[in-house]
Amino acid sequence: MTTRFAFTLLAAMLALAGSACRSSKTPKPSSAVATEVEAGFKQRWIDKRTAELTATGKSADEARTQADKEFRDNYSYLRAPANGRR
Repeated sequence: MTTRFAFTLLAAMLALAGSACRSSKTPKPSSAVATEVEAGFKQRWIDKRTAELTATGKSADEARTQADKEFRDNYSYLRAPANGRR
């Protein structure tokens, strides 16, 4: 009798656990989140590239302009804002 009860209890727990996993859905990311992530990536990339270019002797304005152009050339498929700032 105890074995039968334990088996029934185990089967019920597995059925409930399985249905809970099937019913939980992962929310789809919104386009606002994607745009924010892309803008952050762009800002960090341009800041890093600007630092690299200024280390080679370019002025800060020239370096930022070149970094922005390189980003647009390399990552034209992104929706990040065009001005390089958030």
